[in-house]
Amino acid sequence: MMMPLLPRTPSPSRAAALAATVLCAMLTLAGCTNLAPHYDRPTAPVPASLDNTATAPDAGGAYAPLGWEAVVQSGPLRELIALSLQNNRDLRAAALAIERAQAQYGVSRADRLPAVNGSAQGSRARTAADLTTTGRSQISEQYSAQLGISSYELDFFGRVRNLNEAAWQEVLRTTDNQRSVQLSLVAEVTNAWLTLAADQARLALARETLRSREASYALTERTHRLGATSGLVLAQNQTTVETARADVAAYTSQVARDRNALQLLVGSPVPPALLPPAEQAAPALQLLAVPAQIPSSVLLSRPDVMAAERSLQATYANIGAARAAFFPSISLTASLGTASNELSGLFSGGNTIWSFVPQIRLPIFDGGRNQANLEVAEANQRIALAQYEKVIQTAFREAADALAERATLADRLAAQSALLAATERVYTLSDARFKAGADSYLAVLDAQRSLYAAQQTLLSLQLAEQVNRITLYKVLGGG
Repeated sequence: MMMPLLPRTPSPSRAAALAATVLCAMLTLAGCTNLAPHYDRPTAPVPASLDNTATAPDAGGAYAPLGWEAVVQSGPLRELIALSLQNNRDLRAAALAIERAQAQYGVSRADRLPAVNGSAQGSRARTAADLTTTGRSQISEQYSAQLGISSYELDFFGRVRNLNEAAWQEVLRTTDNQRSVQLSLVAEVTNAWLTLAADQARLALARETLRSREASYALTERTHRLGATSGLVLAQNQTTVETARADVAAYTSQVARDRNALQLLVGSPVPPALLPPAEQAAPALQLLAVPAQIPSSVLLSRPDVMAAERSLQATYANIGAARAAFFPSISLTASLGTASNELSGLFSGGNTIWSFVPQIRLPIFDGGRNQANLEVAEANQRIALAQYEKVIQTAFREAADALAERATLADRLAAQSALLAATERVYTLSDARFKAGADSYLAVLDAQRSLYAAQQTLLSLQLAEQVNRITLYKVLGGG
């Protein structure tokens, strides 16, 4: 009768080679299946193009975005924007959020690779004489050193890989969010700088008006003492002086608040040389060349739209991870090392130890947990889709509103300039008629108020025209 052949214990080199071969084969097979739904960019729920024919009826060609350096023409404003990009705390927090997302992605990416740990241990124990067969106490020693892989999941159904993809989309989302914060910061600093310039002009106008009305009041007061002017005219003249004085105080306070707002946006004290000059002779911003028809696809490059799309793509990966929970999961624990009862013989031949413990887990009953998790992931995907579409619709409206504003600004400025010229003539004629005794001072007072209001309105329209330029830069996605 033949004795059965006993399996040979593999040598250390053969055991290591076998373990490495098995591990490589499993790593190759892992991740071959991806249960995440295929992502296709949703159709934008907006018209195919933005209509700009009212502003540029004959303009053709494609829209070419410009960087803020090309849009901003004022040297001090350029330096101020550059300073804000260095010191603004919101932008700094957005950049730190990218670092956090990248670190989190590193944690997720590490789950795709086995964690190899090395360990070494030694023990020394004394056994009492009464517990030994020889009747004498014994001292035993044991030493070991090994490398091991503990509970490494073989990602056959893409669960770990999809979680890793979701983490990567979060990195991209925070990057797009940082770009969005930077774009908004450029626009906000520009708007704050332009608002400060306009309020300085309003303050200068109020001061000039106050000086003029004080001089007129002083003259009226002298004529009143001589009996050539009634007390009513003097009182009416005084109301114009006090109104101008109140405006000077209000605009002085507003200019101070504008400077505080600008300093907060910049994130550091604003050098006086970078503040707007007392008189802005030329426009601070260049007008973007916008063709008559702008494809709506331009809006897909806006950083806020791109960030919303990254969130949507992450939900697809989460669905894949939730689906993988319905399938068996396979984990691997293995170790290879050497052991001896003497430290000097730890690395001697024949002392190799190894273990290979694959484990499979098959979900049988979980009370509907996996199905509920899948439904949550699918609901999050539908929510993200609705939010993505809403962001696109909001972007379209903002761009359409900016273009609609641009279409009428030139006519409004021309009309307001003509109105200002007309009110100046009315004031000159009313003052001449009053001095000639042909009219009451009430007509002069009304002409003064109309002239002052027309001047303030023109300053507001000039500010609106400049703000519209930076708004167009922002809503079309910057450069």
